[in-house]
Amino acid sequence: MLWLLTAGGRPELGGGGVAREVWRLYHHWYGILAHGAFPAHDPLWQYPPGAGPVLLAPALLPGLTYFQAFVVLTLAADAAVTAALARAGTRPGGSLRGAVHWTCGLPLLLHLPLARYDVQVTALAVVALLVAARSPRACGALAALGALVKVWPVLVLLGLPKGRATRSALVRAAVTCAGALAVLAALFTHPFAFLREQGGRGVQIESLGGTALGLATHAGWSGAARYRYGAMEFTGPYVDTVARVSLALTGLALALLLVWRLRAVRRTPATTYDAALSAVLLFTVTSRVISPQYLIWLLGLAAVCLTSRHTVQRPVTVLVLVAAAVSSVVYPVLYGQVIASTWTGCALMVVRNGLLAAAAVLSFVRLWRATGPLTAPLAVPAPARAR
Repeated sequence: MLWLLTAGGRPELGGGGVAREVWRLYHHWYGILAHGAFPAHDPLWQYPPGAGPVLLAPALLPGLTYFQAFVVLTLAADAAVTAALARAGTRPGGSLRGAVHWTCGLPLLLHLPLARYDVQVTALAVVALLVAARSPRACGALAALGALVKVWPVLVLLGLPKGRATRSALVRAAVTCAGALAVLAALFTHPFAFLREQGGRGVQIESLGGTALGLATHAGWSGAARYRYGAMEFTGPYVDTVARVSLALTGLALALLLVWRLRAVRRTPATTYDAALSAVLLFTVTSRVISPQYLIWLLGLAAVCLTSRHTVQRPVTVLVLVAAAVSSVVYPVLYGQVIASTWTGCALMVVRNGLLAAAAVLSFVRLWRATGPLTAPLAVPAPARAR
């Protein structure tokens, strides 16, 4: 992966666009953050205020360029995830499959994980899950910190046991979030500037809705892909309708997860892990945006599931691995084909998003069945004996 960073300018690797986000965009934001302000009025800034300290962190390594320091810190987060998974795998009832899954799965995304800060966010979510059984409060604090960087880590709290554990985690998460926000608001101006830009996002070409619109271009649809809000999005007729459908599906996913939590009566040592993977998968496939770095989150959560021999998500983790491999072909290798909605680009998106959709459905069904009430077999009356 490090070698691919140095060779990223080759045409077969997308011409160098992967690493450009760090040394150009992240470094630009670093300059603004270093002066005590979040990038207000910047349509590319769509991240919660917790992202600020992450982008400032490379300053902790003097003597290195911003890009070099960022990669070193990402590798450190990668090592922390691997160590946490390996330690969990050596506990009673554990398995080292989780550490293997992460170590072998991450390079399927080529050099992308080293040029985004999603590994750092995933590290917070992974550790939060792995400490949940011993310390729900620590789980809540780590999940809150992760949510302040990118919102999705809050979903790891969904599968905590009902009662005291959930209450402790939620209280600690709320306290941590409020305290961190107060500190960030005191140190930086415009901490909530991201809300305006996030709300304006449309349908990214790599989302499920984007896949449908890409196929529609071959049936005469007049829309096209444009660079907006830091991503390639479709513009044209019916795009707003597709965006509203995506939001409705996200709401439906949330409702299903809440129904599951109310209905669940059985648990295994892996239920907290399985629920986190299922929730993030559902929110990912219903999103208006499915960036390739989202696969980093899914690989990390799938690896956590595999640290337990009790998980019901093993088939799902295989689908996530395959989806990650296809994602690296989508971006950066053949991203031009995806942007142009050629038959090749559309086929890639159908396969990648089909795998993610199948993983989401399978994950939720297996979670539902594993935690629902046991159904007693119907009593069949014995035939009467002939006298």
